[in-house]
Order: sequence, then structure tokens, then C-alpha cells
Amino acid sequence: MNMQFLRISLRAFIIFFSLLTLSSCSKFLDVAPKDQVSDATLWSTTGNADLFLNDVYASVPTLETGDPWENFSDNSMNGQAGRVSTNIYGPSIYTPSNAPNRWGQYVNIRKANLFIEKVTASALPDDWKALRLAEARFLRAYFYSILWMYHGGVPIITDVLNQNEQGDEVFRPRNTSQETFDFITAECAAIEPALPLTAESGRVTRGAVLALKGWCELFNAGALHNPANDPARWDLAATTFKKIIDLEHYDLFPDYNTLFFEENNNNIEVIFARQHLGGTSLANFRDGHIGPRFVRGGLTGWGHVDPTQDLVDEYFMANGLPITDPASGYDPQNPYVNREKRFYQSIVYDGSEWLGDIMIMKQGVGSPNATDLNNSSISTRTGYYIRKGINPKYASAQNNGNSANWIIFRYAEILLGYAEAKNESSGPDETVYSAINDIRQRSDLGPLPDGLTKDEMRIAIHQERRVELAFEEKRLPDLLRLRLAEVKLNGPLHAIKIDLVGGNPVYTVVPAGGGMRVFYPEKNYFLPIPQSARDKNSKLEQNPHYD
Repeated sequence: MNMQFLRISLRAFIIFFSLLTLSSCSKFLDVAPKDQVSDATLWSTTGNADLFLNDVYASVPTLETGDPWENFSDNSMNGQAGRVSTNIYGPSIYTPSNAPNRWGQYVNIRKANLFIEKVTASALPDDWKALRLAEARFLRAYFYSILWMYHGGVPIITDVLNQNEQGDEVFRPRNTSQETFDFITAECAAIEPALPLTAESGRVTRGAVLALKGWCELFNAGALHNPANDPARWDLAATTFKKIIDLEHYDLFPDYNTLFFEENNNNIEVIFARQHLGGTSLANFRDGHIGPRFVRGGLTGWGHVDPTQDLVDEYFMANGLPITDPASGYDPQNPYVNREKRFYQSIVYDGSEWLGDIMIMKQGVGSPNATDLNNSSISTRTGYYIRKGINPKYASAQNNGNSANWIIFRYAEILLGYAEAKNESSGPDETVYSAINDIRQRSDLGPLPDGLTKDEMRIAIHQERRVELAFEEKRLPDLLRLRLAEVKLNGPLHAIKIDLVGGNPVYTVVPAGGGMRVFYPEKNYFLPIPQSARDKNSKLEQNPHYD
């Protein structure tokens, strides 16, 4: 693996953070003119300017291991008490003052704007400028896409704000949701020709910009932004995803189990990923933070991602049928037998092996991993731990040696996005079947049955997407864009309770401790604008029903 990009990114963070002081999580916008300190040298060579841009790359969000966004969906829960996903977001008791938010992306947007402004005005080589400016514009568009998905329309700022020079003009009103979407996708279209098909590991490519554009188009085609279900919006997304497929540059990595491990960073399936470097501040801490808690009685992880029974029930049987199909062979009193490969590669369950130990989630046998039915933060709340992406080599609570990247876009998601968009725009043709069946084939599942209706194919695609992309922080955006959150996030999430009766295990699906979810559709499809931002900028209109 090429580690040069990561090492440069780390150097950039160390060298220029003290000079530029660009990061401030507590501020809506950093408007102080601190960028002028090192102008004499920073923009005089491509090497120095690259250090600055690499710091922008290092600002791309990675997995928030303390309370991943997956826990805000119906796929998982945090095994630790007192987390926002469980205590505030889950019961929908958040306000503009304490709600989770993505407003910190404006710090990253300002960095990108500064790079774009300075490099555009520099005397650096034109070919280098064209490439790096395209990279910076992609990163800025990506930051805006995060804001747009969770907050709706936001102020589109493309200049470097300086309150000393601009006064109150630095405080901008919100653009509409449509204007924000149009800006993101127009930026992607504009920079696509300037980006290469292949680049240094971690840098933006043509595939990455098409993936971002297609994802935003898919999001915009869902019921949240497309209540009339205009098929043209779905067709737009399908067309973009098809461009990536037609590049013939990406493919499915053969082994789903190790796809996410450091030894397979930037493999043939990966389109864009946040880079990590073990043993440094850029290490990936997920293994100890979100992995299983106890092995042989010792603490090996914090259990910040506990898969729900609701997700476990979505995994197919080995014969390719959902467990709800009478022909599947599923036995609720022997639920872990003859399941598909991704189940065994993604979930730690009662009786499975982890780090050479047999994991026991049964009640009344003295296991520290017994399902926590009382929401007391002592073990798994659901009867399951995450296995997917957890490298046994780094599975200890304090380990910082992992260099595994956080994958943001990969080819399987492109196939799923294409299949969904194409099915919605024109029905389940051969290309829809091919896209889904390619993914199923990797996990040794048979093809979907012929002759599915559009509605039947939609159900199949949604289930395949949920399973394939589990724990990759795609589930909550999917629930939002499809307006399914009011269904899936209203009521209890579920756990498995396992008792020994006469020496035999008895499996009972129960509400998970701390798993009650409430979702108000009139307001919760968008997070509120943080009150701290509105206190600084009175032009920011609040999202409905949060005042």
C-alpha cells in the first residue's frame, strides 16, 4: 500500500494547524483572517500547497466511533449508556440547542474555499492547478452534500469570509434545498473532465465525482424530495451510475470479509475512501471502539455498535431466500443455521467464535456478554456484536495501530444505486437483474427469480442494499430519502433473549433495552439548524417545527 499520501497528510496537520488555525468545532464560520500568516511560502510551490490540500483531505469525516451514525437508524444501537443516538435522537427529544448536527462541515468548506482562492490566484503550473482545483471542488461539494442530506438547504458559500473586511455580509441566508442540490451536482459535472480515472491512493478520481453526483441524484429522487415520484429524477441517477459501470474500471472485491481490512485498502472495489494511518492521529480506532466487549472475561472493545434483531432478520438464508419465505427453511428456534455468508461475516452471535473464544449471549449462565435487557451498559443491548470490518489483529480496546481506510463509495453501492434508480424509472429490466445478481453471487447466493414486478423488485433491492451496506452509515440516509423513517423509527428496536429451558436454548425476540424510537414526520426528516449558528447569524431560518 502507498503510504506517502497519508504521511504527507499527517505532516500537513502538524505543520499548518498552528499557522492557520482553521478548525473550530464551536464556530459557525471562522471569519478571522488567519490565512495570511504563511502566504509568502505556502502558495509558492506545489509541494507546500499540496500539504494544505492534504489537510483538507484529512478533514473528510470518518466513522465517529463513539456513537456512529448507524446507531441513529434501525440497524444498530450503542452498547454504552448516555449516548446521543439512544438518549436524545432515538426518542426525538432533541432541540436546536442539543441536537446532533453536521454544521461543522463549514470549517472544512472554508479550508477548501481558501485553497481554491489562493491557488487560482497563484503562479503555479496550470496543469497542476487544474487538477488540484478539481480535487478541492469535489471535497467542498462532498462537505455540502453532508449538510444538505441532514439539514436541507444551507448557505452556499464559495468565497473566503473575512468579517473585518466584509462586516455583516459574511452572514448569509440559507439557499433552498433545490439550490443546494443543484450546486453540488453542477460542481461535480464541471470538474469531472479534469479528474483522472486513476490517481494516487486517496485522491479524487473521475469515479469518485460521478459517485457523489449519482448518490445525490438518488437522494433527490426519493420521496423526501420527490413526492410526485417524477421518474426523470430516477433516470438521472441511473444514467450517472451507469457511467461508472461503463468505465469498466471497478469491480467487486472477491472477499467481502476482508474487503474492509487495511491489507486491502484502495482495492478494485473502492472508489473513494478516507485514508487512515495506524500509530498516528490518523489511525482508525473502530476495532476497539465498536467491536465486541468481552473475550474470555477480559475487555476487548467498547461495543459501540450492537446490531439489532431487525437487521439480523434481513440477512438471507444460504439458499438465497428471505427468512419470511416459507420455503427458506428458517427455524426461529435455530436461527443462525444455514444463513448467508454475509451474516457470518458481519455479526457476532451466540455460539459464534471470536478471537478464539465462543461468545455466549444466553441469560443465567454467568456470561459477561449476556444480552443486556435492562439498558445498564454492561454488555450488548441486542444479543449481537458487530464483526464486519473488525480486524482481529486490532481488536483490543486501546489499539491505535489500524490503517484500514473508511470507505465512502464502493462499487457495490454503485450497482445497488443503479438497480434502484433504473427500476424506479423504467422497471426491472435485464440490467437491474444483472446489477443485483452480481452482488448476490459474491456471497454465493442464487439469482433473483425472473418475472418480478417493479414493486417486488423494489423490495428485493431495498433488502439487498440494507444487508450489503450494513454499518457503512448508509441506512439512515436511506430511511430519510425514502421517507421510511416514520415507519422504521417509530416503535421499539428489537433484541434476542436466549434462555436455557431444560438444557435447550429458547430464543425470544424482545424490545431492546433503550431501543424505543420516536419519529415525528412533520419535522424529523431534517435536523434543526444549531441554535449556536442562529445566535451568530440571524438570517438563518430554522427548519419547520423546531422554533
